Amino acid sequence: MSAFDKHREALEVHETMMGAARGRLAVALDLLTDALSMVGQHGVYCESTRLPGKPTLDIALVLEQIGDAKELLQSVIELDKR
Repeated sequence: MSAFDKHREALEVHETMMGAARGRLAVALDLLTDALSMVGQHGVYCESTRLPGKPTLDIALVLEQIGDAKELLQSVIELDKR
């Protein structure tokens, strides 16, 4: 099943409100936000032994990459508003 099929309802709502391109970006941003939350929760249980209270290095890197992707998507949405 494709991403378009799995997220059809959210795509329809956002594309209607924002247009096709920005609507798809908004849904992608929501998916990244959900992934960031899930990985962050996992990081609570996988603490670094060297840095107590911090996630392990692999989880920290995934969190950073997802955060960077969100920032880039947000900048595209903002550019399109101008």
